[in-house]
Amino acid sequence: MSEAIESQPVEGDTGVATTNKSGSTKFVVFLAISAGLAGLLYGYDTTSVSGAITYLNALWNLSDGMQGLIVSSIMIGGVVGVGVSGFVSDKFGRRPVLMVGAALFFVAALWSAATTTPGTLVTARIIGGLGIGLSSSLAITYITECAPTRIRGTLSAMYQFLCTIGILLTDVINFFISMGGGIHSSFADRAWRLMLGIGAIPALVFFIALVFLPESPRFLLQHGRKEEGFTILERIGGTESANASVKEIETAIDDDKKGKFSDLFKKPLSYALIVGIFLALFNQWAGQNAIFYYAPTIFQDLFPGGNTAFLCSAVTGTVNVIATIVGLYLIDRIGRKPLLLSGTIGMCISYVFMGLSMIFSWAGWLTVLFSCMVIIFFAYSLGPITWVMVSELFPTYMRGRAAGFCTMFTWGANFLVAQFTPVMFTHWGGGTFLFWAVMDIVAFIGVKFLVPETKGRSLEEIQSFWTKKHEMTITK
Repeated sequence: MSEAIESQPVEGDTGVATTNKSGSTKFVVFLAISAGLAGLLYGYDTTSVSGAITYLNALWNLSDGMQGLIVSSIMIGGVVGVGVSGFVSDKFGRRPVLMVGAALFFVAALWSAATTTPGTLVTARIIGGLGIGLSSSLAITYITECAPTRIRGTLSAMYQFLCTIGILLTDVINFFISMGGGIHSSFADRAWRLMLGIGAIPALVFFIALVFLPESPRFLLQHGRKEEGFTILERIGGTESANASVKEIETAIDDDKKGKFSDLFKKPLSYALIVGIFLALFNQWAGQNAIFYYAPTIFQDLFPGGNTAFLCSAVTGTVNVIATIVGLYLIDRIGRKPLLLSGTIGMCISYVFMGLSMIFSWAGWLTVLFSCMVIIFFAYSLGPITWVMVSELFPTYMRGRAAGFCTMFTWGANFLVAQFTPVMFTHWGGGTFLFWAVMDIVAFIGVKFLVPETKGRSLEEIQSFWTKKHEMTITK
């Protein structure tokens, strides 16, 4: 075990003395925003196709199945990316894997803009999905491992906040591009290419930001690079906090040395795995992406002609950003569980009204209003909290792999939503939203009885919670 590190050389390092320093909130916010840019990529690329697909339908006369595949193909690469991200990041580090993800997305965005057939576009989007998959859960893991306990929820939710910024940017950019001409204009072929190709810009920004990012301090300590890890922790929370964090982390690492990935499927960690998979699935099966991915298509039927549909999409994107900011403020004040419970029941009620508005042909603005309500309830609850908790639940030695494993379920569920939503609209119409209302009831019940509160607990305290839960189960 390490001794306190205050105005003393760090045991086992180069012997360079440290001084008593204070932490820097600006530094840790910089880390969170830089890593969180992965969320901006996720939000931009998964929804940029929502505008492009309206042009592609007209140009290529797509079937419901091919329309769904073009939208969902990014999730195929995403499943692979998140599946391997934890394993490679636990070996090579968080930062280099994030950089590979950014580079893949940059290439895929340019390739998507240059494609000439549905097949090649699907291939390009799979490559882009691989890049986002490598980055998505790993960015949250990085932020979680760097953030002080008192603001960990807020900083970890930065990923989801930047995701909403990416969605809003997509909606605004698509709106202005659509002003250049409709789906049957001579501008149509350039319009969808611009919508997809502009995604290369945030990918480049993300890559450049990563150049200036240090490695995760917990990863460094786990791999014996104690001086480097302590230096980063000291910049984050100050010397006294860094001393305490090093001792706590090293204790957890010592306890985990005999651990294997297979431990994830055994008690007590299987409890955490169940919660992680549940949250990962219902992050998508709450149904909000049926709106994000197909908003222009939905609203085009309500407001035919012109580009009103794209304007409505921009409205939902703006509401998403504002509600996520509310979530960022509340997550470390109210806690994770109360927000999840109110959010899931709120989405359920909103979806009932949205479905009824379409079934009974109420005024189009009412459907837009109810869709905004769905987004509000999701944006402060399941949206940010899923990503925060998936990285909080697991011990250091398998956090990257476990978070990646759980996020595979997010991407798989996301694929199903993107692939089958056009078919559901064709056959069920407004009943599609009643289906999502039922799924939100299931989500509410699951949160009520499965999900623990992690607000105010250190990562090591959360780890010990599962052990205590298991011991209590045995003694009953």
